Formats: sequence, C-alpha cells, structure tokens
Amino acid sequence: MAKIKTAVIFGGTSQEHDLSLASASEVIRNIPADKYDVTPIGITKKGRWLCFQGDVDEIADGSWEFNPDCISAILSPDPLHRGFITLENGEATIRRFDVIFPVLHGKKGADGTIQGLLDMSGIPYVGSGLLASASCMDKSHTHMILDDYGIKTAEWRLLTQRDLNRIDEKCVEIAESLDFPLAVKPANSGCSAGTSTAHNLSELVTAVKIAFSNDNKVVVEKFVDGRKLEVAVFGYDSPFASCVGEILSTDREYNPIEVRKSSGDDLKIPADLPAEMQNTIRETAVKAFKALGCKGIARVDFFLQNDGTLFLNKIGTAPGLRLNSVYPKLMNHFGMNMPYFIDKLLEQAIDNFDEKTY
Repeated sequence: MAKIKTAVIFGGTSQEHDLSLASASEVIRNIPADKYDVTPIGITKKGRWLCFQGDVDEIADGSWEFNPDCISAILSPDPLHRGFITLENGEATIRRFDVIFPVLHGKKGADGTIQGLLDMSGIPYVGSGLLASASCMDKSHTHMILDDYGIKTAEWRLLTQRDLNRIDEKCVEIAESLDFPLAVKPANSGCSAGTSTAHNLSELVTAVKIAFSNDNKVVVEKFVDGRKLEVAVFGYDSPFASCVGEILSTDREYNPIEVRKSSGDDLKIPADLPAEMQNTIRETAVKAFKALGCKGIARVDFFLQNDGTLFLNKIGTAPGLRLNSVYPKLMNHFGMNMPYFIDKLLEQAIDNFDEKTY
C-alpha cells in the first residue's frame, strides 16, 4: 500500500520561528514512518520557502536552511496541482501531497494566513481553518464570540489606531471603568511580546504604546489573579477534552520564543480539583472550541480564582508540540502518545476535508 504523502510546514516569519522548529522536529520524528512519506517544507525568517531534504536534527538546531540540498518551493494555489512547485537547476517540478501539517506559530502561521492559502490549494490540512484561526489569534474577536456564547472571560476593552490621537483620554476611561491592575496585550500576537501589566495610569499609557508597536489593535483586560489551568481539545466532528492540568510556577513569565524552556515544565497532571470542577472546565473548553469553529487541535487556557470563578484566558489553535509541551503531555496522560495523536490528526484532516472550501 502506498504511503500517504505528507508535507510538514515549519519556521515562518513570526517571533515564534524557533518554537516552530522545535515543534516541527518532534512532529516529524513521531509521524509513523511506515504509513507516511514526509517532506519538510521550511519557511525562513525572511519568508523564503524551501524544500528541506536533510536530517531532522538540522531543523531542531536551526541549521536546516543552510543545507546545500535545500531547493525553492512554492505552494501552488491551483487545486489541480494539489501541492508544491519546486525549482531546481532551472526546472520546475510539481510535488503532490495528500495532506499537510502546518506546524507554524504566531502571525502568518496560526492567524488564518497559511490556512487561507491551503484552502485555495485544495489540499487537506491539520487543524482549524481560516476563520477559526483568525478568531482565536485576534483576542478581541475571541472575547466577542465567547461573550456571545456566555463563556466568561476577563472584562475587557479594545483600542484601535483611531484612538492613538487621544490615547491619554482613552486610558483614563479604561482605568475608571476597569480599575487596576490591568493586562495590556496586542490583539494579534501568538506570544507574550508587547504584553505587560499596568498598576497605574502612567504604566497603562506606556503599556498601551508598547502593545501598539506590535499590532494595530490593543486589548486591555481586568487582571485575573488565579490558578493557571490547561486543557487539550482534540477532534473534528466530536471533539473531546483531556483532563485538566495546572501550571504550578507563578514566579516567571513563560516566553514561547525561548525554546529551551517549555510551558509544560511546571505542569501538574491532573490538577488538584474536585471532579465537578474538572468536568465544568473540560465542558467549557469543548464549548469554546465549537463556538470558535476550531478543528483538530487546540490548547485552552483558564484562570480559576479562589472563590471558584472560572475565566477562559485564551485558545491556541497551534499549540507547541515539543514532547514536554503542555498539549502533548496532556494528551499522553489521556492515553494518546504523540505518534498516535499525530496519526489521528492526519487521518481526520483527510476524512474531514471539504473540497468545496476552495
């Protein structure tokens, strides 16, 4: 039986490029080799697409793009091609694929950009589509959709570029309506860049300006002090949630750009919670996953206050996939090791592909 031709897209131009390399190297190592014929397609930090033909360790250490055997690759938007056009020695070759696993994080990776291109190409791919990816990346859209579905999030306000010429006035309005401390975030950012906490008006104005340097919209949220809880959601038509894990460390800010650290380093599985609360959190995670139109895979973050109030913090449609990252650890505890759930993600991506998307 012929193997399923699979492309793994990694790298990208976002600040989370190195995290993508770390995740993709683990994905490639764990794709069942007896079932899938894998071709790595890397995107450099400058945006160049290359078909990589070297050892997976070169992806992990970042040296992959300097391999002399790399060749230019173009993802064709023409569904007749269903794949990439590679250019070598002046000759163009079409390489067809059955399914694509985009292991990209941040802007132009998890924000719907690559998903829209893949929709045009007519190739099945793992994970959420354009609209769900964009809605989860844009924190203001996430808030609006979850508010509409009655899923509790931190009280929030939105600032756009139109507010820049009266930023002091807008910050006063926000401070009076929300009270300090406040979490200030670029609306579209897959990592913590540009995010800070303001404890007074002066800090708020500074934080907003920093956030605007990373995006053209800024979300200001009432700061929530609570336990950091995590859930992995998996599936397409009938998604399900893992048990609840808890990030125990509160003395450092996890930075996904720093791949030597993992948000799973301090993860306790399962979290020490009553069964009723575990079920509530898992049900809320799946409800949010469906409300936002997610598919395949997502990591859902919560805050739980001492009084039992639960806040959904964010949904990541492209979670880190290092072995020690939150999502793989939660899935492994659930009984799905990485080779198994990667295989199922690829299978379900093909089974659930709707050719009318393009």
